[in-house]
Amino acid sequence: MTLPDRAKLPLAFDVARLRADLAIVEGFDWTDHFVRQNYDGRWDVLPLRHQAGATHPIMQAYVPPDATEFVDAPVLAATPYFREVMAAFRCPLKAVRLMRLTPGSRIKEHQDHDLAADWGQARLHIPIVTNPGVTFQLNRVPVTMAPGETWYLRLSDPHAVTNDGDTDRVHLVIDCEADDWLIGQIAA
Repeated sequence: MTLPDRAKLPLAFDVARLRADLAIVEGFDWTDHFVRQNYDGRWDVLPLRHQAGATHPIMQAYVPPDATEFVDAPVLAATPYFREVMAAFRCPLKAVRLMRLTPGSRIKEHQDHDLAADWGQARLHIPIVTNPGVTFQLNRVPVTMAPGETWYLRLSDPHAVTNDGDTDRVHLVIDCEADDWLIGQIAA
């Protein structure tokens, strides 16, 4: 079966509760995204789950392709709804993080070569805050994602994001194994 390049999953989350957990961690130390050539402006990350043994913030934001063991970051203890959201996914979770793109910033078109459910690895996006000035393009076609929705995006394909609005864009981003349960959600 060939899966679509994007799919809105039949999972939706309470936006007020997502934003309440985000408010708890907004003042924490976020880490600039480490692939600096892929963006202009400010794009930063707050790891909630990461590779076991990773202690440096950049290594906590990065998912090595051969990583098999993942642990919750201490920050997750302060965010009960994020834990509840993560528990809703019945597939093995790898890295989970908050990703923030500030106003006037852009993520240049690029490809994440290992992120396709067809190949066993998936990335899911749950918008928490966004604005009408945010444009997410996948295969040069816009994907409009509303807060609380869950989206699968085949990011091994070309994609880019701009935030031409006046507020941050923050997504809860989940990297996971594309098992039968997740494939069923994507294909639904």
